[in-house]
Amino acid sequence: MRDILQTSFSATASRQAPCTKTRQRLMTFGLLALGGLGLAGCQKKAPSKAVLQPVGVVTMRETSVVLNTMLPGRTDAYEQSAIRPQVSGVLTSITYRQGADVKQGEQLYQIYQPPYQAAYDRAKGQLLQAQANAVRAHGQLQRYSHLVGPHAVSNQDYDNTLATSREADAQVYQAKAELESAEVNLNYSHVRSPISGRIGRTIYTVGTLVTANQTSPIAVVTRLDPIYVDVNVAAAEMLRLRRELATGQLERNGSAAAVHIELPDGSTYGPVGKLELAEVTVDPATGTIVMRGLMPNPDKLLLPGMFVQAEIHEGLDKHALLVPQIGLLRTPKGTPYVLVLNDQNIVSIRPVTVSRTIGNTWLVTSGLKSGDRVVITGLQKIQPGAKVAPHAVNFDWPAAAGAPIPGTTQNTQPQNTPSQNGQPQKQPAGQGGK
Repeated sequence: MRDILQTSFSATASRQAPCTKTRQRLMTFGLLALGGLGLAGCQKKAPSKAVLQPVGVVTMRETSVVLNTMLPGRTDAYEQSAIRPQVSGVLTSITYRQGADVKQGEQLYQIYQPPYQAAYDRAKGQLLQAQANAVRAHGQLQRYSHLVGPHAVSNQDYDNTLATSREADAQVYQAKAELESAEVNLNYSHVRSPISGRIGRTIYTVGTLVTANQTSPIAVVTRLDPIYVDVNVAAAEMLRLRRELATGQLERNGSAAAVHIELPDGSTYGPVGKLELAEVTVDPATGTIVMRGLMPNPDKLLLPGMFVQAEIHEGLDKHALLVPQIGLLRTPKGTPYVLVLNDQNIVSIRPVTVSRTIGNTWLVTSGLKSGDRVVITGLQKIQPGAKVAPHAVNFDWPAAAGAPIPGTTQNTQPQNTPSQNGQPQKQPAGQGGK
């Protein structure tokens, strides 16, 4: 019986041994899998190294710039005459070439002359008759003057003769006036130019009836040399220019400030003019005042009504700081500021004051100093307090900046790569360099 039990237990044990080994293997694999998952979880939670945002910067350096003030304006004729007939009649001839230069007193039109010639001849005849009557009255007065003393004639007759003589003189003067008036009208039938200048197209042709003092001119003569340039200047700007002129900072042309002209096509006009005068009142609607410059125009290149840019040279600023326009931002209220980096490359806001544009830069009057690093690219991806990775930008500084600014490279030819030439990037609404 014991042998039978031992044999059964041995058989049972031999059957259970493979199951136990399998169970042990499964437990081992499970522990390894859990260990792998635990290691994977530890790897995901391990901290990674932060990547710094790259930005482009320029370093501020003092440089010399020529300061100019550009003022928009329009040219106006120095002299202009709208030709209108002084007498009525039919135009019989046109004696000038359209678009040509005419001299003062040169005949332009001929109005039908016979009626005015007849009026002149009639007035001349009336004058001769009045002069004859005066001779007769003077002779009789002379004779009576010798007879009134011995009472050969009465005093009444003498007084009548004296009055007749004086009436004859009055008639002579009246006839002379009529003759002069007829002569004026006769001369008015020859329409002449009152000034020297260039005449435009003819508005009326031969055979047209014109009337004295009509509202529409028959031609216009304009003097082109010299020519006025009228510019609108803000009152504060005008005061500044006057102070600079008084201190000798402005370029002079004689005793007045010199004016240079930029033509509508962008080219520079050669001759130099001068500021003549300023209006005595400020326009209350715009706060501006009109200043008038006088420009020589020997080649008749400037024409009345032309839009030009008047440039006034204000001298040289040897300690100017220029910041690229693409690096100047503005708050919603319009206050200008820039983003600068400290020694640890941390971004911070720096309010600045700018006065004018010089090429593609702003002239900074306060807020920056030499050596400051200003961010001009990558502005949209950084915030104040962030640490960044700066790199120098190859910016095209304006020609007015003179020598290349230390710490940057100045190119004479623009680059084509936007990240290298400092071309403007899109900025958030309410910001910009203008």
